[in-house]
Amino acid sequence: MTDTAEAPISFRSGLRFGPQVAARVPDSWVDEPYTRFEVIPKSPTIGAEIVGVDLTALDDETFADIHRALLEWKVLFFRDAGLDPESHAALGARWGELEFHPFLTNAPDRPTAVRFEKNDAVGGYENVWHSDVSWRAVPSLGSLLRAVEVPAAGGDTLWADMGAAYDCLPDDVKQRIDGMQAVHDWIDTFGALMTEEQREATRRDFPPSVHPVVRTHPETGRKTLYVNAIFTTELVGLDPAEGDVLLEYLCRQADYPEYQCRWSWTPGDLAIWDNRATQHYATSDYHPQRRVMERITVIGDHPF
Repeated sequence: MTDTAEAPISFRSGLRFGPQVAARVPDSWVDEPYTRFEVIPKSPTIGAEIVGVDLTALDDETFADIHRALLEWKVLFFRDAGLDPESHAALGARWGELEFHPFLTNAPDRPTAVRFEKNDAVGGYENVWHSDVSWRAVPSLGSLLRAVEVPAAGGDTLWADMGAAYDCLPDDVKQRIDGMQAVHDWIDTFGALMTEEQREATRRDFPPSVHPVVRTHPETGRKTLYVNAIFTTELVGLDPAEGDVLLEYLCRQADYPEYQCRWSWTPGDLAIWDNRATQHYATSDYHPQRRVMERITVIGDHPF
């Protein structure tokens, strides 16, 4: 096989090889320099480390630049961010109303902080590509994850740029999914540990949600692929057999390393990501070591 700059070559069930080069931002994006901090990209399209900013004392102009960087890079990383639980929540609230998660363990006395505490008795089960709370009628705008305690090795988190994943779909697939909708549900994940009575009672508050397969980012206008392996259960209007094959193919687009970045945690680090534009995957390779993380999630908008 020779090197080529041609479009990716399809083979075997839609897998592709060859260059997969996506734009970092939509054509309408206007590049402006960042003068209040340094931006260190982690990949060509997704992920940037931010250096030289105090997250506990942000003026409005600096916060606006951080938000602009979030829209551009989709996930931002801050080494040793210097946040405690209160300043962590206060920072999240700069983006909007904070979410209470009905199924995950909340930190003591902090109902909007989800605490992921793993140890020799509790393993990590977040190692599937997903977008936080896509099963809600109004899913998340973004999440802020703070490292409290991390293993000596392992426990990295990966993010996938779902705008890049959409851009690199074959044209015939883009045409096929244009205007298509999908059902998002928690029943096969969080509901798996409930009794039938508990599921029925919870269903009244959290029925399945229907979202576009391709959503338009409300701030950048970019099209992003909005299905994920654990919360998207079916494609509306398709025969189940046909729909399952297409849904699996679409979910697998997050698997390509060309659309990904990866972060190795140290205590005190903070990651902020845009759930409207990304999926993420927490590697579960550190058991039985301890890994303790706390997450604040910001309520978003109705996908369109």
